[in-house]
Amino acid sequence: MKHAGWLTWLNCCLWLVVPSVPAAETKAPVGKQVENFKLQDFRGKTVELGDFKEQKLVVVAFLGTECPLAKLYGPRLQALADQYAAQGVAVVGLNANTHDSLSEMAQYAKQHAIKFPLLKDVGNHVADQMGAIRTPEVFLLDAQRKVRYWGRIDDQYGVGVVRDAPQHKDLEQAITELLAGKSVSRPVAEAVGCHIGRVQEPNPNGQVTYAAHIAPLLQKRCVECHRTGEIAPFALNDYEEVIGWGETIAEVVRDSRMPPWHADPQHGSFLNDRHLTDAEKKLIYQWVDDGMPSGDLKSLPKPVQYTSGWQLPRQPDLVLNITEKPNTIQADGEVRYQYFKVDPGFKEDKWIQAAELQPGNRAVVHHILAFARQPGLLGGGDGGTKGFLVGYVPGLRAQPFPPGMAKRIPAGSQLIFQIHYTPIGSKQLDQSKLGLIFADPKDIKYEVSTTSSVGRQLNIPPHADNYEMSSSSRISKDGTLLLGMMPHMHLRGKSFSYEAILPTGQKEMLLNIPHYDFNWQTGYRLSEPRPLASGTQIRCVAHYDNSEKNPHNPDPTKTVRWGDQTWEEMMIGYYDIAVPVSLYPSNKVAVGDNTAEDEARQKRVEEIFDRFDKNGDRKISKSEVPRVLQLLIPRLDLDSNDEVTFEELLKTVDRLPKRN
Repeated sequence: MKHAGWLTWLNCCLWLVVPSVPAAETKAPVGKQVENFKLQDFRGKTVELGDFKEQKLVVVAFLGTECPLAKLYGPRLQALADQYAAQGVAVVGLNANTHDSLSEMAQYAKQHAIKFPLLKDVGNHVADQMGAIRTPEVFLLDAQRKVRYWGRIDDQYGVGVVRDAPQHKDLEQAITELLAGKSVSRPVAEAVGCHIGRVQEPNPNGQVTYAAHIAPLLQKRCVECHRTGEIAPFALNDYEEVIGWGETIAEVVRDSRMPPWHADPQHGSFLNDRHLTDAEKKLIYQWVDDGMPSGDLKSLPKPVQYTSGWQLPRQPDLVLNITEKPNTIQADGEVRYQYFKVDPGFKEDKWIQAAELQPGNRAVVHHILAFARQPGLLGGGDGGTKGFLVGYVPGLRAQPFPPGMAKRIPAGSQLIFQIHYTPIGSKQLDQSKLGLIFADPKDIKYEVSTTSSVGRQLNIPPHADNYEMSSSSRISKDGTLLLGMMPHMHLRGKSFSYEAILPTGQKEMLLNIPHYDFNWQTGYRLSEPRPLASGTQIRCVAHYDNSEKNPHNPDPTKTVRWGDQTWEEMMIGYYDIAVPVSLYPSNKVAVGDNTAEDEARQKRVEEIFDRFDKNGDRKISKSEVPRVLQLLIPRLDLDSNDEVTFEELLKTVDRLPKRN
C-alpha cells in the first residue's frame, strides 16, 4: 500500500468526499431509459446524447472541477475512452455543479488532458433525470440507452484508504461484459465522491443564514485550511462557492469527519480546538435543510487576514531554502530519509517565536523535520528530539509560542533537515523552505524545547487488534510549563493518551485520542500552559490495531516493529515544555572562544550520551544502562532525580583534569 505525500493529502481529502450512505440504500437507476439531452460544452458547442447513436455503449460521467476524486478519475476516464473507442464506446462528461464555472471546466479539461466532451448541466436537469448524486459517478448506457451499470469507476479509494491499484475495475468490467453480449455481473457499486452542488430554493422564512451564522462559523473552524493555496481541496470563503458544497459539508459534519479533531473533549482545553459544538452542528443542518439562504451579504463578517503564502501570523523575518537548487526525487522505489545541512550564519543566539516548514512539492514530501545543531556538538537530525526546532507533517498547523516564550538557536549553530520523500511514479522536483519569526531576547522569560516519551520496543504480533505500548519521561526542573502535545504513530495506530503522574502519586489525564488518525497529525496546544513540578512523570500509552479490521493496515499477517517507514511503526509522545531561562545552566559554547580540546570533549560526551539515551528524551535513566554501570547514575545525577541529563554529564566531564 503506497502512502506517498500526495496520497496522504488525498487521504485527508477523502474524509470530505466519501459517502456515509451506500449506493445500495438509494434507488438504483439500473434499467432506466435515459432520454435524449442537449447541452453545451465549455466552449459553447452544443452536444446531445443522440450524437452518439453509432456507438454501442455510452459512459455518462458526472464530474466536478474541485472534487479530489474527480481530478484523479478524469484522466482515468480518458484512458478508458481511448481504450474502447475502436470498439464503439463513447465517454461524455457532465458538470452539474452550480459553483463550477465554464472557465473552471476549461481549466479542468486542460489540466487533465480531457478530450471527450465535457458539458455543463445548467440547473442540474440531466442529473435529476438520471438520478446522479455525486462526482465522480458514472452511468453505463447500452445501445438502447438504458442504464446497465451505475456507481464508481473502481475501488481504489475509500475513507482514509488509498490502495496501490484497484482490486475491482467495476466500470471496465461492465463495459467488457456488455461488449461480449453478457449481462453486467455487478450492476451497482457504491460511488465515492462529493455531492453534486445542485440549485437550491432557499426557504424565505429560514432563520439560519449564511451571512449571520454560517460565514462566521466557517471562519472560526474551516477557512484556515479551506482557502486558496492551502491544503484543503476547495475554498469556503464565498457564498456561491459554499452553497455548492452545502450538502457535502452537512454530511461530513454529521459523520464527524470534518473539522478534523480527535481529542476527547472530557480531558483538556486546547487553543486550536476545531471541533464543532452540538449547537454549531445544528446551525449547519438547519441551514442546508432550508436551502442555504444567504441573508444580508452586506453584513458579512470582516474576512480574516492571513499571511500570504504562510500559516505564520506575519511574513517571516528569515526564509531559508533547504537545498540550494531543486532536489530531484526518483520516480519509483523506496527513498531513504535525506539529510541537508544549512548554515544560517547566526553570530548571536536567535530566539524563535514561530517557525514553519513549507514543502515545495506536497506530492512527494511526506514530512520534514528541522534540528538546530550547536557548534562543537554531534547529534540532531536523527528523527528524535535533540535540538528539535520544527516539523512538517500532514495536518500539523504552524503556531507561535505564547508571548515571552521562544526556542533558542545558539550562535554558530547549523540547521539539519530530515526529509522523507515518497515517489509517485514520475520524476519530481522539490525545493522546500523554512520560515522563522524572531523574538526580542530581552522579552524572553521562558525557553521552549520539544521533548518526548518514546517506546521503541515495539513487537506487534500478527492480527493483534489492541496491542499496548507505554513509556514515561520525567520533568526535571521546577517551574516547567507544559505547552502542548503531539502524538505520533503510523498506520496501525489506534489510540494514544498522555497522563501526568504527579510527585504525590496523583494522576491527571492531559490528552486522550481515542481514535488516532495518521492522516491528521495534530499538535494539541493547551489553552493555558500547565505548570508541572519537578519529578512529574509524563506517561504515554498507545494502542495498535494490526488486524484485518483496520482498513489502513498494509499487512495484518506481519509482526510489526519500530521503523521509519509507514508500514513499520513508531510510538513517540512529543510535547513542548517551557522552562524559566534563569534555570538553564550557563554552559553555552561561545563561538571563537572554545578550544579544539573543548570541542573534542563535548563531542565525546555527546557520543557517550547518545549511546545510552535509547528513547531519545535527552535523559539517561538506570533502565537504559547495563547493570554494571547503574552504580554510576547517582554520581552523575547532580540534582538527584534518578536521571542524568546531557548537561549533568557534561559538567561531570568538565571537572575531570584536562590534558597538559
